[in-house]
This record gives sequence, structure tokens and C-alpha cells, in this order.
Amino acid sequence: MEFAERVHAVEPAAPFVISNLVSELEEQEDADIVDLSVGQPDVETPQHVIDATKDALDAGHTTYTPSNGLLSLRESIAGYLQDRFDLDYGPENIIATPGGKHALYETLQAIVDPGDEVIVIDPVWSSYEPMVKLAGGEAVHVGTAPYDFQLEPALDDLEAAVSDDTALIMLNSPNNPSGMVFSEAAFEGVRDIAVEYDLPVLSDEIYAELLYGDNEQRSLATYDGMMERTITINGFSKTFSMTGYRLGFMAAPTDHTTQAGKVHSHSVSCASNFVQRAGIEALENTDIDAFTGDMMETFEARRDLLVDLLEERDINVMVPEGAFYVMFEIDSDDDMEYCKDAVREAGVGLVPGQAFNTPGYVRASLVETESRIQEGIDRLEDAGFL
Repeated sequence: MEFAERVHAVEPAAPFVISNLVSELEEQEDADIVDLSVGQPDVETPQHVIDATKDALDAGHTTYTPSNGLLSLRESIAGYLQDRFDLDYGPENIIATPGGKHALYETLQAIVDPGDEVIVIDPVWSSYEPMVKLAGGEAVHVGTAPYDFQLEPALDDLEAAVSDDTALIMLNSPNNPSGMVFSEAAFEGVRDIAVEYDLPVLSDEIYAELLYGDNEQRSLATYDGMMERTITINGFSKTFSMTGYRLGFMAAPTDHTTQAGKVHSHSVSCASNFVQRAGIEALENTDIDAFTGDMMETFEARRDLLVDLLEERDINVMVPEGAFYVMFEIDSDDDMEYCKDAVREAGVGLVPGQAFNTPGYVRASLVETESRIQEGIDRLEDAGFL
């Protein structure tokens, strides 16, 4: 068979390359892997959400729904965004998608023409650039590694990246993989650039509820001039530990949801009916502050431990402010091979920095217990990786 150039232009998602290798070794060789590669909380989905899922199945909610999602779900999402982020969206501004990832994909398909440029902020989540390429666009990278993964010092670089071909800016804060939370001044700078050059901005806020300590973040669409030009992406995977449910959403002006809705209807039809009803239960009947508070208390203890262990070994690491990842520098010319070898030789799963267009680093997820994190660092050190 002959395949499209746009498919040849992308590689499989690097986190899955590592997680597949971990699974292979665990299944075929019964290996004990300290797996710090996965991007999902090691927290059980709330029991009342699981019960609601079963109830929805028992009630026969296994049919199609309206393409953009059940009205009751979209109303719940709009209420959630108003209550938690002061965002004034109506149900007509919402599309419920099979995971936040598909909301990203639909947005790019709706906005990007072949030859368009899309500005992304490095380190960038591993699927952003492939999605841009699959839409026929070109990713233009703005690096933050020289600025300790902060966006504010890189604002001049961001503005310099704008061209006549720029179609979109993509922003992710709290950031996967760095865990950084971009400052209010950084968001104001993005706003100024977007308004001056009349550009839409995709604001991926999937980790917005997962902040450490006193860290705070306003939603980008609340800034003056941004409501009409921001596509807000969020979902249920991280906040409610519902990764396997594959339920996310976009919130945007109706001209965007109209066009992205076409992509949605012709690709996935709709998110699963019973999953949408579980989403309503999660939004309406979860004490979000309590649930995420417990989660982040656990992640904070793990973060502090891992940062201390790395710093004790003179390894440069920025202390994450949100999400549940830590990025740190390694001494290797090929971080992908480093990560593959770390799985095979040390029994530790990590994701290479090149997956996030930041070579020379690796990402560790805080999804193992403190004792297992300690063991993972000991294994890496004993095997000569640290």
C-alpha cells in the first residue's frame, strides 16, 4: 500500500513507545518495572461515578446522542466552567469529545490549512506537533528551557515567531511535561500578542485543577479580548481520574464550535452515551476540592521526594507547580535510547525529552508510591543512568 505523506510525517506517540515496552517486559518476562512513564493518576475513579456508569448501562443508555453531546452534559460543563473558572459559556459553546485529545484534533482540523503555521511552546505535549502535521500545518517552536520552563521570559521569542502564515497559538498550562504554571504576566503577554495580530489561541487547561500549594491560574479566556478568540480545552481524565472513559470537551465561540462540530460529526459521531452520563455525575456530585486536594497532597509528597533525590545527585530540576510530572536533565545524546535502556537495564520507565521537543531531558510521572520512586532512582543510579 501507499500511504499519505502526512502520515509518514509523524511518528507513534513516544510515551506509548515506552509504555508498550514496559508492558511487553512485564507480560513476556514477568519483569518488575517502576513505571514513571504513564500520564494518568494512580487514583481510583470516584465510586459514585462508577455507580452512575453502571446505572446508565442498565438504563439502556447505549445509543447515539446529539453529536455535540447531551444537552444536560453541556449545561453541566458550562456550569462547571462558570463556577470554577469564571468562564461564561453556554451549552452552544460546548462540544463533548472522546477525550480532550480529540478536542485538540478537531480544533486543528477546523482552523489549520495546508501551509499554515501553528506556534507551540516547548516543552510541548507529544501529540501537538503530529496533530498540526496531520492538519497539513507546520509547527513553529518557542523554547522555554533556557528560561527554566517559564513562558514570561520567552514572550519576545513568541512574538518573533508570529508570521503572516500563523493560524493559531497553542498553550498548555499547567504544562505537560514540565509541570510549570505560566504566570499572569505570561498570560497577559499572550493576550497582547493574540489581540495585536488577531490570532486565535488554543488553551489546553486539562490540568487546571491540579495545582500545588498556593499556585493559581486564571483561565486564558477571562482576559480582556480573549473570550472571542480562545478555544478552551479540558476534560475528565485528570481531574476525576477517568482516563479510560475518554471524555473531554472544548469551550469556544459558536463560530468555532459550528466548524469543529462538522469535524466531530464526521469523525467520531458523538462521545459514548453512558460515558456522558457518568460525566454529568462527576461534575454535579463530586466534591472537587476534596477529591483533587487529596490527590495533590499525595503528588506533592512524591514531587518533593523526587526533587530531593535528584538534587542530591546534582541533577538540574525545576520544581513543578502543577500536574504530576517532573522533568530533569540527563547526560545522554539520545534520550529515547536512554529511556529504552532504562526500562531494559534498570527496570524504570521514563519518557524522553525529544517527545516534547526538549532533548536532553526526561519526564517522570509521579504515579508510583514514594517507596517505589525511591527504588526507581536507586535502580537508575545503580545501573549507571544517574
